[in-house]
Amino acid sequence: MGWYSQTIKIMRISYVLVLLMSVGSFYGQQVSSPSGAIRLEFALAEKGKPTYTVYYKNKPIVLSSGMGVKLKDAADMASHFVVDSIYNGTVNESWDPVLGEQSHIVNKYHIMKVNLSQLATERKMQICFKVFDEGIAFQYIFPKQSNLNYFVVSDEVSEFRLTSDPKTFWLPGDFDSQEYPYTESLLSEVNTDNIDRNNGIGLKSIAGKYVVQSPLMMKTADGIYLNIFEAAVVNYPIMHLDLEPKAHVLTSRLVPNAQGDKAYLQAPCVSPWRTLMISDDARDIVGSKMILNLNEPSKITDTSWIKPMKYVGIWWEMHIGKSTWDYAGSQNAQNAADGQLKPSGKHGATTENTKRYIDFAAQNGFDGVLVEGWNVGWEDWFGNWKENVFDFTTPYPDFDIKAVSEYAKKKGVQMIMHNETSGSVANYERHLDRALQLMKDYGYPSVKTGYVGKIIPRGEFHDGQTMVNHFNFVARRAADFHIMVDSHESSRPTGYSRTYPNYIAAEAARGNEFNAWSVGNPPMHETILPFTRLLGGPMDYTPGIFEIKMSAYDASKKEQVHTTLAKQLALYVTLYSPLQMAADLPENYEKHLDAFQFIKDVPVDWQESKYLEAEPGDYLTVARKDKKSNAWYLGSITDEQARNSEIRLDFLTPNQKYTATIYADGVDADWKNNPKSYVIKTIQVTSKSKIKLHLAAGGGTAISIKPIN
Repeated sequence: MGWYSQTIKIMRISYVLVLLMSVGSFYGQQVSSPSGAIRLEFALAEKGKPTYTVYYKNKPIVLSSGMGVKLKDAADMASHFVVDSIYNGTVNESWDPVLGEQSHIVNKYHIMKVNLSQLATERKMQICFKVFDEGIAFQYIFPKQSNLNYFVVSDEVSEFRLTSDPKTFWLPGDFDSQEYPYTESLLSEVNTDNIDRNNGIGLKSIAGKYVVQSPLMMKTADGIYLNIFEAAVVNYPIMHLDLEPKAHVLTSRLVPNAQGDKAYLQAPCVSPWRTLMISDDARDIVGSKMILNLNEPSKITDTSWIKPMKYVGIWWEMHIGKSTWDYAGSQNAQNAADGQLKPSGKHGATTENTKRYIDFAAQNGFDGVLVEGWNVGWEDWFGNWKENVFDFTTPYPDFDIKAVSEYAKKKGVQMIMHNETSGSVANYERHLDRALQLMKDYGYPSVKTGYVGKIIPRGEFHDGQTMVNHFNFVARRAADFHIMVDSHESSRPTGYSRTYPNYIAAEAARGNEFNAWSVGNPPMHETILPFTRLLGGPMDYTPGIFEIKMSAYDASKKEQVHTTLAKQLALYVTLYSPLQMAADLPENYEKHLDAFQFIKDVPVDWQESKYLEAEPGDYLTVARKDKKSNAWYLGSITDEQARNSEIRLDFLTPNQKYTATIYADGVDADWKNNPKSYVIKTIQVTSKSKIKLHLAAGGGTAISIKPIN
């Protein structure tokens, strides 16, 4: 079984046969969560339309909502159904992830499968419902059948008819990017026309006034937390949501391909899971493993080569304008094509500079070094949208890949490859095996891929079926070479890292780099990401910026990271990833070695995680236990508002003494006016201790808690 050690504790299936002679209404079938708090009812409404209704603690949350799939050039599979049969069951199993927030995950739910037929077409479809203690999920299943073999999906009619007008944290619909700051408003007040898309990366937005992205995090006026998302998106487009704000109705909108079709399928096949998380405790949402549990177990048998990594790299210096990705600066593309490149003097990815980062990594115990801009093509990559800009194997004249690799190996440091595709996906797939073999030859265990720009040559969307298949294919093919993948500008993850755990991280959200050259990310941004983007998998957010104001590099610059220094430390705990970057320049860490110690100490792979406090858009406090020791690490962050809190340490081992090193905001700290004010103190604690936290506006606290032998 490899890494996937599964033990099925209970499996009980009860089969209920139902025969209907008409397409009239059909009621009476329901399934509840193991705790009984969530109840889902299935019914066939008028004209045989499948519907579902959801209750939480006997209160309606989702009113009767439509289900089904629309087909191109064929009758829709959304009505005129009869129920052939239904069966219910209980599953209680567990599995151990290769890397994760915890070393053991329980997968417990009640299941109901409804087998449907259309009388006129004799086509069959199954709807599978799973109800967990923290939410519900449903999936469309198309069995093999002679009258539904190859087919084209033109859309879904999966609805979420909410019973209230919740506070909502939303991103505007955009088939090419999630790189926007979140807007907080009532669902009825969502208006994507008010969004300044220049604060994103300026890629193509979709037409339509009320289209939002999932995952969509919400909170009702009476304190119920809701989250609409999806899981296991494989061979299918990403789901956005059409919104009728006044009616509080959201309906699936699938991302089209270049021809306007949504998905090409062949039965037998399945759709992704449509999910709705529900709880009156925000900690249940942010700590849920439901999305991972809805994905298939690992298909990699030997996972011994999949390792967590903490890294530094040649990256931030380009974002702040100190260096460039390209070798020749302003020289034109013709000079590049003619091989007449002359160094600009600002190229970051030189052999000498890379060795400097390798030395820094070795001296401070980091696993790896990322180098961006090492290969030819950067003079002509952005905005030209050409197919063959990069070949992913040819280094610039000032980057000796062999010498760098040998130097890194000598220092005990691993190199991380960078492959920017500039949106030319067909070109990357043509070169992929050669690029992976180059990594294998030089001992690179991981690759960071990039997809900036329009997808060429066909004009696909980043979130369409074609690109979803590409991102998953790269992970699968990289596994054949024992290479881990960190994708940037990809579709947002939906738990595929369970199936291919070498898909170690992704960006797929507005990352830390936006703070260097734009209006940046507001302080609440990092308190929302764990409730949205991170539900689908680890994020390479690149925290750890110590030189917070960009005026340090250019007095005319007004940009800054919207944070305190202490909050940058806390992000290593609150934003989970087994691939974490110390993103700032080495010289900036050398100015604050006492604070840098936390980044050196904090692990990136965990035995256990405890979400102690949580409120989306406001604050988050997380404690995690190191997978390799009995040490704990705590991170607490807040939004624009300063915050005081008291944390109980009852998660510690009883009768054990610990040393707690607290990295806190200074009394005069403020994300805008005094972001680098911090204090460090050490105290002795036990499981009976409490720690008072003071978080400055836009601030945070990081704590290492190590047992005293």
